[in-house]
Amino acid sequence: MNIYFACSITGGRELEAVYQQMVAALEAEGHIIPTSHLAQAEAMHGERALSPQDVYERDVNWIRACDALIAEVSVPSHGVGYEIGFALNIGKPVLCLYSEERRVSKMITGNTDPTLTVRSYTTLDEALQLMRNFLNGI
Repeated sequence: MNIYFACSITGGRELEAVYQQMVAALEAEGHIIPTSHLAQAEAMHGERALSPQDVYERDVNWIRACDALIAEVSVPSHGVGYEIGFALNIGKPVLCLYSEERRVSKMITGNTDPTLTVRSYTTLDEALQLMRNFLNGI
């Protein structure tokens, strides 16, 4: 499956290791993740070379082409919120995952769109299982 993985870049990178493990698990299961580079430590450096217009066009085209969007939303990010809204608007299934110890915007947790799934997790293994369950349901 082609999965757009969304995570915070400029909003904060404290969960970078979690992002990397999520992407690695998805790729190990044979999924295509066009945004896998965004989970890497070099993400900020690589993105600086692109204009805002280039990033926007690239990302919305990747969202249009994906089968689903998975977002780790524990760290607030304007971009991730926009990507989630864009994906929902064009009918893509979206999974939002967040660490149970974090507060998440009520715009995410209160959204009743039938193509949106929002789940908290306490361990990385639990998050990985939630991703598998979501993808198996598509």
